[in-house]
Amino acid sequence: MSKVSAYLALTRIDRPVGIYLVLWPALWALWLASNGLPDLYLLGIFIFGAVLMRSAGCVINDFADRHFDGHVERTCNRPLATGNISAKEALIFFSLLCLVAFALVLSLNTLTIYLSFGALFLAALYPFMKRHTYWPQAFLGAAFAWAIPMAFAAVQNEVPWQVWPVFTATLVWSLIYDTAYAISDKKDDLKIGIKSTAILFGEYLVLWIAFFQLIMLSLLTWIGLLFSLGVVYYIGLGVVALWFINDLRRLSGHDEQTAFKVFIQNHWIGLIILIAIALDLANS
Repeated sequence: MSKVSAYLALTRIDRPVGIYLVLWPALWALWLASNGLPDLYLLGIFIFGAVLMRSAGCVINDFADRHFDGHVERTCNRPLATGNISAKEALIFFSLLCLVAFALVLSLNTLTIYLSFGALFLAALYPFMKRHTYWPQAFLGAAFAWAIPMAFAAVQNEVPWQVWPVFTATLVWSLIYDTAYAISDKKDDLKIGIKSTAILFGEYLVLWIAFFQLIMLSLLTWIGLLFSLGVVYYIGLGVVALWFINDLRRLSGHDEQTAFKVFIQNHWIGLIILIAIALDLANS
């Protein structure tokens, strides 16, 4: 593996699902904050920022897991686990990605710049939480959702309280899809002492996911009321509800490969919600 290929592999740019999971909620926020007419410049900033920060998140995650990935079948060929990239090189690369992302934010207002430090803190914190808590998925959700107050700040130069239901819905969504993702690593995680909600929930995992799905749908319904969204949006929520029911059916078999597919396909939920928001606001 060449150095360039190793750095690209470190960012997992060839696996864009993580980018979508960051991007769709950020775009929900841009559309809601701008009442359906987001500025094209801001749109570009947040799209490019999602790519950069997800890449940076992968780098710092692999740095944190460098002593563990070699013992897990799915991750044993990652560049830090194989030694193709050193820990020092990974930290330098993480810093460069963050600096480029920060350079983008510097073109926005002061409030958004201040909020960007929260994004950096959460991105760096999440990978280390799986050693200390069974809820690292909640920290991942907070990191992914931090783009929401940033988007409102960039558009409105304030963070209204209505931001936080959107933030919470995104965080809860991460508990759903990342718990499904953790099922595929559960056996290896138990061996090496990594914690996750998949391990915590045990035989009640499907019930817990159903609980989080219900909370997310309730929050999304509340968001529709807060932002005066109409029929098109609620039709989108109906599609999401049907998708969730099918996911529960698939997860009930506790099959690792099926659970991973559920995770991979979950980003479509975010896109469905975005389309529902955009179409509804366009018709209002």
